Amino acid sequence: MIRTQIQLTEEQSERLREAARRSGLSAAELIRRSVDRFLEQGAGAPVGAATRLSALEVSGRFHSGLSDVASRHDDYLDEAYLDEARRPRTESARTGPGSGPEALAP
Repeated sequence: MIRTQIQLTEEQSERLREAARRSGLSAAELIRRSVDRFLEQGAGAPVGAATRLSALEVSGRFHSGLSDVASRHDDYLDEAYLDEARRPRTESARTGPGSGPEALAP
C-alpha cells in the first residue's frame, strides 16, 4: 500500500471517526472503500452523472405501444399518478415497497 496524507475539516474528521467506530472498520479502510466507490462511479463526474448514464442505457428498451410519448410524456405521467392515487389501498400497501411512482415504471 502507498501511504497518502490528506487534510480533512474538523467536521469530516469527527464524522469519519464516528463512522469507523460504528462500523468496526478503520478510518483508513473507510477512506479506501470510498475512493473505490468514487472511482467506480466515474471519477470527477458530476453528482448524479452515474444515474443519468443508467437512465440513458435503458432508453428505448421499453415499448408502450403509444406513438406520441415524446410529446405527451407529462400528460401520461399525470394520468399514471392520478390512477395510482384513485386506486384503493390497504395501509401496508400504501407504505410498502412498490407503492410509489417507481412502481409505475415498465
